[in-house]
Amino acid sequence: MPRIICIRHGETDWNAEGRFQGQKDIPLNARGRAQARRNGETLIAAIPDVVEFDFVASPLYRTRETMEIARGAMGLDPAGYRTDPILKEITFGHWEGYTAPELEVRFPDLVAQRDIDKWGFVPPGGESYADLSVRVGAWLDTVAYDTVAVSHGGVCRVLQGLLSDLDPHAVTMLNIRQDRVMVWDGEHISWI
Repeated sequence: MPRIICIRHGETDWNAEGRFQGQKDIPLNARGRAQARRNGETLIAAIPDVVEFDFVASPLYRTRETMEIARGAMGLDPAGYRTDPILKEITFGHWEGYTAPELEVRFPDLVAQRDIDKWGFVPPGGESYADLSVRVGAWLDTVAYDTVAVSHGGVCRVLQGLLSDLDPHAVTMLNIRQDRVMVWDGEHISWI
């Protein structure tokens, strides 16, 4: 299996505020741009042949901006990548834009259902982690070359779960940081 590197987009103001972002197109903030630069610098230092990888990003602005900053930090043409809509974040539907405390006030019964089964729960107008897993698994089946993917926390969680054969409950609990890079060497995952 090819090597896969997954980079979560840098921080946005909504991340900093704890808002469910989903597929809303929110730009990076200054900290997020610094994280993207750091990840590009770290990646080229750790894996110099990364310049030969396929580069693909979610089409949302925050991931494209992260990709372009990271590629620039690697000395590569910032525009030398493609996008794939399969790599979009899990959609939280009508919950996008709310914080967890706001949702607890507005939809306490639904929040309680999500707490019981975060993997299978579908927010109103959204999708579940189980749905996202099908989508990411379909993308994974198409990866034929060493690849750098810039995507989102939910996508990186599910990708790590699929590559490491993790229990679905464990997948939803994974902490995917914005200042680290996930590296799948074909057998194991490490973080740089």
